Amino acid sequence: MDRTLQRLEDVVLAKLKGRFANLRTPEERNELITSVLKSLSIEISNEEVQEVINDIADLAPINEMLVNDDVEDIMVNNTNNIFVQTSSEGCKKFGKKLENTDELCRFVDKLKLYATNEAAKGSILDVHLPTGSRANIISSPLGYDVTIRNFKKSPLSILDLINRREFDYDMAARLWLYVDGLKVRPANLLIGGMPAAGKTTLLNAMFSFFRPEQRIVTLEETYELDTETQENCVRLETSEDMSMEDLVKNALRMRPDMIIVGEVRGAEANDMITAMNIGKISMGTIHASSTRDIVNRLLHTPMNVPKDIIPVIDALVIVSLVYANGKPYRAITQVSEVSGIETQVLLSDLYKFDYRTFKGSAILPSVTYRDTVAKLLGIPPSDILGEERVRAVVLEKMNQLGKRDMRSINEMVKNYYDNPDETCKKLGVTGVSPVIKV
Repeated sequence: MDRTLQRLEDVVLAKLKGRFANLRTPEERNELITSVLKSLSIEISNEEVQEVINDIADLAPINEMLVNDDVEDIMVNNTNNIFVQTSSEGCKKFGKKLENTDELCRFVDKLKLYATNEAAKGSILDVHLPTGSRANIISSPLGYDVTIRNFKKSPLSILDLINRREFDYDMAARLWLYVDGLKVRPANLLIGGMPAAGKTTLLNAMFSFFRPEQRIVTLEETYELDTETQENCVRLETSEDMSMEDLVKNALRMRPDMIIVGEVRGAEANDMITAMNIGKISMGTIHASSTRDIVNRLLHTPMNVPKDIIPVIDALVIVSLVYANGKPYRAITQVSEVSGIETQVLLSDLYKFDYRTFKGSAILPSVTYRDTVAKLLGIPPSDILGEERVRAVVLEKMNQLGKRDMRSINEMVKNYYDNPDETCKKLGVTGVSPVIKV
């Protein structure tokens, strides 16, 4: 690109900073770029306009990584280097980098096109890219550091996670029951784990289990959850004038059946658990290393949840990054149900991961939550366990048939809710039959 054209592009980048945030298609963005270029130079040719459009869309040197589903995070460390976090190999240095400060600034200016007008002026901002990825940009005395969370084009489904050894069919069926609650009482549930452990990925996969009539309200600091399988869903995001605490409080006015908090960090924990206490089912993720650690975090600053209402939470799940033969993968390492309160909150451990064999195994069946649902339905608790087993077989059959994407699973789940016997028959499920019809 010649210098004159590059100077024009620089003016375009400055004028359009924050203007792409509400433009959904490439055609809309290209039309805006074209109109600005034509206003700056009436003599510019169509070929030159297309050259600028192509360059603005070019995020070299990371283009190839943005479309690689194995890449989870891209870390641009100023002009020093670039590292990538992959699913298969962990963190490794990338062979290319931004060579100088000018290249880095132009790279960041392209990213800032997708920010909001207000956010684009800040020294720290999060940007949603057209690929679905999220870029965090922070300015420093040396320039900029950029971290991009690379979301998969096709979100991992519950069956994808089983195939990646994160858990087995029985645990997937347990999660299905937690989400569904047999129509009478879905579980209040928190998924804990350390950063990049796969908390949001698991929560996202569980969206296939929601009943179609449920009204879902999701609250996030930056959009990460894929809600396409739910028609009656509202997605909200925090901003400078709307904190997570504000969003949780407002969600109660939106007639939700389920409130999902993308990440519980602070004072909003109190409002979320208060919502649980008044009958609004809630789920979310939280940074913690064990189910006991989740409870401790809730009890202390900055969350300060009163101990006597912690038992409104039904289940706690821990996801961890584990290594087998030097290869990283994620696994559910602990599941507990909150079973009451004495001098401390009582936890019943139902599932543990064995780091010697790299396998998870059940310790106990669901007791507290199972009994709660059984009482509401007026059925023996053993029927709940029988239904859980049927659903494990149904999921296994779906996997065998190769119907593993979230939409296929969601469609099957909807059919199962409408007519479980017919759904099992169509799938070719034999040896078991649905226990509970709700």
